Amino acid sequence: MKIEQIYTGCLAQGAYYIESEGEVAIIDPLREVEPYLKKAEKEGQKIKYVFETHFHADFVSGHLDLSKKSGAPIIYGPNAVTGFDSIIATDGQTLKLGAVTIKVLHTPGHTMESTSYLLIDENGKETALFSGDTLFIGDVGRPDLAQKSDLTIEDLAGHLYDSLRNKIMVLPDDVIVYPAHGAGSACGKNMSKETTDTLGNQKSVNYALRANMTKAEFIKEVTDGLAPPPQYFPENVKMNKEGYESIDTVMNRGAQALSPAAFEAAANETGAVVLDTRDAADFAAGFVPNSINIGLNGQFAPWVGALIPDLRHEILLITEPGKEEETVIRLARVGYDNTIGYLKDGIPAWKASGAEVDSIESIDAAELAKRMEGDINVIDVRRPGEYEAEHVEGVPSFPLDFINDNMAELDRDKKYTIHCAGGYRSMMAASILKARGFEVVDVKGGFGAINNSGLFKTTAYVCPSTLK
Repeated sequence: MKIEQIYTGCLAQGAYYIESEGEVAIIDPLREVEPYLKKAEKEGQKIKYVFETHFHADFVSGHLDLSKKSGAPIIYGPNAVTGFDSIIATDGQTLKLGAVTIKVLHTPGHTMESTSYLLIDENGKETALFSGDTLFIGDVGRPDLAQKSDLTIEDLAGHLYDSLRNKIMVLPDDVIVYPAHGAGSACGKNMSKETTDTLGNQKSVNYALRANMTKAEFIKEVTDGLAPPPQYFPENVKMNKEGYESIDTVMNRGAQALSPAAFEAAANETGAVVLDTRDAADFAAGFVPNSINIGLNGQFAPWVGALIPDLRHEILLITEPGKEEETVIRLARVGYDNTIGYLKDGIPAWKASGAEVDSIESIDAAELAKRMEGDINVIDVRRPGEYEAEHVEGVPSFPLDFINDNMAELDRDKKYTIHCAGGYRSMMAASILKARGFEVVDVKGGFGAINNSGLFKTTAYVCPSTLK
C-alpha cells in the first residue's frame, strides 16, 4: 500500500493517489488529469475509483475528465446530487482497493454531502483518514459555503460538531489525517502550514477538537470571524456538481498564439480581460495599457477568482515566454475556461511592434517616508487581520479582496500610493486602479520593507477598515 499526497501550493490543495496491489484510488483530483493517468500507466496500475469528498468551492476538480479517460467511477458520499453519472455511497459502505479497504464516513457540516474516507490496511487496521474540508490541520471547514434555504450557518456548524465527535474523534489516535487543504486556503480560518498530522495530536492542538467543548461553544468559535468567501466559490460548486468542458477543449482554445496586431484586435473586438502574469517589477516597468497584473509566482488562481468576478469573461494572456500553457491550466483550475489566446513572444514583441506601452511608478520605503512628509494618499491593501495586527499610523485599510466592491470610495482626482505585505498584491491593486483611470504609485517590498526601514510609526490596535 502506498499513499501519495499531491500538494499544489498555489491552491493550498491536497489530492491523493492511493495504491494497493496495482489498483489505484484518486481523491479530489486537480483539473488537469494527465499526471495521474501517466503515473498509473508508467507503474502498471489501474485507476479503480475517483473519490470526491464534497462539491469543492475553491477549485474545479478533475473528476469528470479522469473518470472518462480511466473508466473509473466517480464516488460521492450521501446527499450528493450530480448532473453526471456517479455512485452515491452510503454511510459506512466499504470499497475494496487491492488488499485495503476504504470506508465511507458521512461527515456533514462544511457542506451537507461532505464525506471523509477511512483507509483500513491489509491487516484490518484503521490507518488514514482523508478528511476533505471537514477536518484540517489546526482547523475545521467553514460552515457557510453551502447553505440551503432551510439551513443556517449555525445549523451547519452543529452538524459539523456532531460529525467530528461521532465519526472522527472516535477513531484511533494514530490515524493519519490527510486534509484537502492547508494554510492559505479560504475554506478555513486558520489552517496550519503542515499538511498531515496524527489525529491524536490534532485532538491536543486543534481548538475545534477540545474534549470538553460544548456544541454551543463550538458553533460560536467556528462561526466567529468568518470573512466573506471569494465571489467565484458558488460558480466552482456549480461546475463541480453539474459538469464542465473537458480540459482538452479549454487548453486548445487558450493555446492560440497571437501577434501584437492580432492580440490588440482581439482585445478591442471581444472586450476580453488582458491578464499579465509576469512578476510585479517586470509589469511595472512596461505593460500593455489597461492590462491587469496577477503574478503567476504566487497564489495566482485564488487571486484571479477574487479579482475577476465573471468566470465567463474571455481572457487574453501576457506571460513570460514558455508559461502560456501553465497559465491556462491554472486559470482552468478555478473555472476560468475562456482564455482565447496569448501574446506571442510576450512584451518584447509588443514593444518591438511600436505599440503603446504603459508603466507604474514604484518607490522604496525611504522615498515613501520623504513623500509622507507632505500630503499624499497611502492605502494598505493587505487583509483586515494583517492590517489590524500592525499598520502604518494614519494609513487606512483598503483590502485587495474587495477592491471591485469598494472602488467607489476612492477619489479619481487623487493619486494613491499603495502597499501590501511584500509587493505582490499591491501591484495587482495598482494595475486594476490604473486600468480604471486612477493615478497610482506602488511601494516596493510592501509593509515588510516599510517596517524594516525604521522610518515609520506603526500601530497594532484594531481600527476601522474602510476609507473615510
